[in-house]
Formats: sequence, C-alpha cells, structure tokens
Amino acid sequence: MDLRKIKKLIDLLEESNLAELEIKEGEEVVRLSRVPRNAAPAPATATATAPATLAPVTAPPAASDITTTPAAEALPAGHVVKAPMVGTFYASASPGTPAFVKIGQQVKAGETLGIIEAMKMFNQIEADVAGTVQAILVENGQPVEFEEPMFVIA
Repeated sequence: MDLRKIKKLIDLLEESNLAELEIKEGEEVVRLSRVPRNAAPAPATATATAPATLAPVTAPPAASDITTTPAAEALPAGHVVKAPMVGTFYASASPGTPAFVKIGQQVKAGETLGIIEAMKMFNQIEADVAGTVQAILVENGQPVEFEEPMFVIA
C-alpha cells in the first residue's frame, strides 16, 4: 500500500474518536489502533501482499467507544439517518447552490440528503426511508463521526 495513503489514514484516525481502524482490500490489510496515552504502545502491524488501490471502508467502533450525548437523547421521533463514515458533511453539491433537503421537505427512499467528503472522495448520503425531514442535526462543513445522527425522517 502506498505510504501516502497510510499517512492519510493515520490523519483520519487522529481527527476522529475511533480507537481502531482496519482496512481490507483483497489480500492487503492495514490496521491502525490508537493507544491511550497512559498505556504502553503495542507494535503497529501492516501487511501488504498485493498492490491495490484504496477504497473507502468504514469500521464500526467498539461498543465502549459509543457514547450517548444529551443532544442524541433529545432527537425528534422518527427514523434517524446516521453517518456511514468519518468525514466532512456538505449540505449541497457546491458552494452557492441550494441544500439537497430542508426541514419539512418530503423525501423518497434513495434521495440524496447530503454529501460526506472522506479522503478527497465525495459520498452521497441517501434517505433509506421515505417521509418528511423532521430535523437536520449537522451543519454544512461540519466534521462528522461514524454513526453520528445526521437527519431525522418521519
């Protein structure tokens, strides 16, 4: 794997609250783990057996990494659309264009709600249910974490 890609993954891990990130592509595996400051560091492992390009892959955090915030407890009733990856949220396709959705707007399943930029790749966030947008929980340009609530659709 290209050293520049590994450095980008390290930066991504540093910017997030994830404790561990593992990327598997074909026979190539890279595992990055964050060590608490008061613990002894474990040896880092990286195994490469075949050249490949890096595709965005997300790894769910361990159950101990998930914290409940007061804001998450006060969500309106409805289906919560969560961030599928770590990155930067954008409400529109480009600056100066209208947002994909607004509060009160009807959406269909599969309709684009926003975009998350991760490692220079733009990933559309789509509604997985049809309904009305009850809440938009993230702001344009805001960094988002894996499984962070982004929209509420009822």
